[in-house]
Amino acid sequence: MTGLIAALQLLLATTFLVLPVTVWFTGEAAQRAAEAEVARQGHAPGVLARHGIRFAERAWEFGLALAIGAVLATLGALNLAGDETGRLLSWVVTPLVLAGAGFVTTSQVFATRYTEAALAKSGDPAARALDARRVIAAASSGFPSWLRPLVVVRFVLTTAGSLLVIVLLAADAYVS
Repeated sequence: MTGLIAALQLLLATTFLVLPVTVWFTGEAAQRAAEAEVARQGHAPGVLARHGIRFAERAWEFGLALAIGAVLATLGALNLAGDETGRLLSWVVTPLVLAGAGFVTTSQVFATRYTEAALAKSGDPAARALDARRVIAAASSGFPSWLRPLVVVRFVLTTAGSLLVIVLLAADAYVS
């Protein structure tokens, strides 16, 4: 069981390292593509910024994702080594990952729906007039093609994987 727990943690850690690095280097291109699409639709590109819609990573987001990845990698390594500290810390960290990162990854997986809803509720007529699907599609063209599937993998590992880790920790505690 400990090996599976470690594997899930290490896989999730990898996504928290690969995704932010990729977005750090490609996010500006995605942002420019989205803004160009907004302009093609006849609106000022600043409408995205006014509504908090961006595709480039901020430094603090980049750092936070890397820190989460490092914590998960450390837990995975500790659990792989059979260290009881890893198991104890996994009980603390895994529910936090499930709740916090689960929320964030859900919003990333359903970005088009969330963007459409946010723009539709806006008091800004330009925002309501945007075709959010085309804006998201344009932004996606700035990212590598494998980014979206990896976002989905991270979502599954963050939610179902974290739940499985909790179940395995509980089962291991029960057996022990």
